[in-house]
Amino acid sequence: MRTVFLGNGIQPMRPCVATIGFFDGVHRGHRYLIRRLIEDAGQKGMESTVITFDRHPRQVLQADYQPRLLTTFDEKQVLLSKTGVDNMAVLPFDEQMALLSARKFMERMLSGLLNVKKLYIGYDHRFGHNREEGFDDYVRYGRDLGIEVVQSEAFELSGINVSSSVIRSFLQAGEVKMAERCLGYPYILLGQVSTGVQEGRKLGFPTANLVVDSNKLIPAPGAYAVSARIEDSTKSYRAMMNIGTRPTFGENTQTLEVHILDFEGDLYGKRLAVGFVGRLREERKFQSPEDLAKQLRQDAELARAMLSAEENDE
Repeated sequence: MRTVFLGNGIQPMRPCVATIGFFDGVHRGHRYLIRRLIEDAGQKGMESTVITFDRHPRQVLQADYQPRLLTTFDEKQVLLSKTGVDNMAVLPFDEQMALLSARKFMERMLSGLLNVKKLYIGYDHRFGHNREEGFDDYVRYGRDLGIEVVQSEAFELSGINVSSSVIRSFLQAGEVKMAERCLGYPYILLGQVSTGVQEGRKLGFPTANLVVDSNKLIPAPGAYAVSARIEDSTKSYRAMMNIGTRPTFGENTQTLEVHILDFEGDLYGKRLAVGFVGRLREERKFQSPEDLAKQLRQDAELARAMLSAEENDE
């Protein structure tokens, strides 16, 4: 996949069949749309292009907006590269672009710059200033500009229209298994291990304190069964993770603590990728560190069983 960052002075691209959106998570609904795009482009002898933005549009439209994203830009780029699409065209979303009407956006960006000949629109996607116009308007503008505009139907899973917002809702409720079904892969947190207060080590459960991108969505507080992979390694370890504020110790700052089962070694400063497999329990305050240690032992046994069952299903 070729990634092109578009701005002033960029030469027009080859004729293409394209789709446009933010594609947070590159979930199963996105990949369903992209497969149709690639097949159509191949039949027409054109390139396939996914058009996206360098930042979430709401970061420009709302000054106080703090994204809670399923994927960072780099993660999204990797996931899109696996779809087989020819191009990822990245538009710089700024105040000037936000003011463009849908007609002007299609004329300047899609037709003039990207040479789009056919545009696939997601079932719930709208663009242009204040998102004032809809699919029928896009079709009419496209007819004038030589762009065929078609709308893709929703990708449905167990009666749910799969979307990034639906997946975020599942994660915020701790339903990581449903999020995985919609994504088509386990939800991932990638971060660097930092030094913590080492309370877990005193309890017999040393943890790696993970620092992740500030824009990444963190699942609901609680204990989870996870897989963990250390940077520059293909080996996956069984692990459990606690997300919360450590209420047993009277703290109120959120931490992400990963305990890798049956592992000995120094992880400080290394990067760790954590994939969510299932939720073990909600976060709660224990009467004593000893009670917490007892619960952690139970969590570890449940995590082993859950992870073993997951591995056997693969």
